[in-house]
Amino acid sequence: MPAAALKPKPLPTQSTAKHPVLLDLPYAPVEKRPLPPGRPREWYVSHNRRLKAMRLAIALLDSGVYMPNQARNETIRDTAETIGVHPPSDTTCHMVRALMRYSR
Repeated sequence: MPAAALKPKPLPTQSTAKHPVLLDLPYAPVEKRPLPPGRPREWYVSHNRRLKAMRLAIALLDSGVYMPNQARNETIRDTAETIGVHPPSDTTCHMVRALMRYSR
């Protein structure tokens, strides 16, 4: 008997489950550290926007939204409300879709 036949099947994960697995709540954000001083204000704004887009993209992927065309602005904003983040702007929503597109 081949060795592969003796291995038990793995438990279903988010990617193999028949239905999307809901987010584990409560969501616990990572401990925040102070940003480096002395940068222009635009750097801080874009840095925080990228972090927020990354958090939202991860939450969407965890909830079963895998394709950027599935992530409409309303879906992204609903996810932001679910994980306790302020509603994102249109620019941040666009960035979330871009992150999902390039992660493939």
